[in-house]
Amino acid sequence: MGAQLRIYRRRIKSVQQTKKITKAMELIASSRIVKAQQRLTAALPYTRELIVALSAAVSMSAQQETTLIHQPTERRRAAVLLVAADRGLAGAYSSNIIREGEALNAFLAEQGLEVVHFLAGRKVVNYYKFRERYIEGEYTGFSDQPTVDDAREIALGLLASFLSDSATEGGSDEIHIVYTHFVNMGRQEVRIRRILPIEVVEEVVSAQSDLKARSQVMPLYEFEPDADAVLEALLPRYVENIVYTALLEAAASEHAARRRAMKSATDNAEELIRTLTRQANQARQAEITQEISEIVGGADALASATAGS
Repeated sequence: MGAQLRIYRRRIKSVQQTKKITKAMELIASSRIVKAQQRLTAALPYTRELIVALSAAVSMSAQQETTLIHQPTERRRAAVLLVAADRGLAGAYSSNIIREGEALNAFLAEQGLEVVHFLAGRKVVNYYKFRERYIEGEYTGFSDQPTVDDAREIALGLLASFLSDSATEGGSDEIHIVYTHFVNMGRQEVRIRRILPIEVVEEVVSAQSDLKARSQVMPLYEFEPDADAVLEALLPRYVENIVYTALLEAAASEHAARRRAMKSATDNAEELIRTLTRQANQARQAEITQEISEIVGGADALASATAGS
């Protein structure tokens, strides 16, 4: 066997082993996407009911100037939470988060705000540490399977920064979150959302939408001790739920991105195996042709020598 043929066969064997790994990772990511979608679907009803209860508390509250709703007159600092992945092999998933985070940093800096960062995921933490940037809070180890406790820890850090005085204690006047929204298996979108202070919007509805809204039975609430106290208790739970929902969507998006990347790697490995196999067959055919030519040439030389004698 020639040296060229041995090289091709060694490369084919190496690519086949890589293909087994990427195929296994693709199957694992596919199974985890289903679980992540189920957890996200299970969390959405609580989110909807929490928003309805929060809206009722806001409408019944005697004062609308609570710290979590009121927009400060002078903005000094902004906190940004970036939700990325702990592990790689997910294509441009973490890179998209970092790119959108940098764009948000530049936008806030243009408005004269000092930006402090809360980072979730080893990829974005390593990115900021390598560039020696200050990190207000870092959270790692749960990007592919977040829990309520993880979301509560992040929410407590964000609320502590927001409720502190930005002028004297280094607190934040507003909080933004950058995460990946899970649309479907083949589409995920990076979104930027301001979670604090909450923006209260008065909607102007048409007659048709107003008729549709009246046809729906809205729940009636009784607030104890009053709507203001309930509102102060609900708003931190709202922030915690927003962070938890973002973590769940980011986890589902991470698994989808990893599955897509591993499928692409598996397809590329199959194409490379076909190419190397074709080149190996050509090398083998060339060796066989050369051997036949040598045998025929030797036979002709022997026949000529015998005829001359």
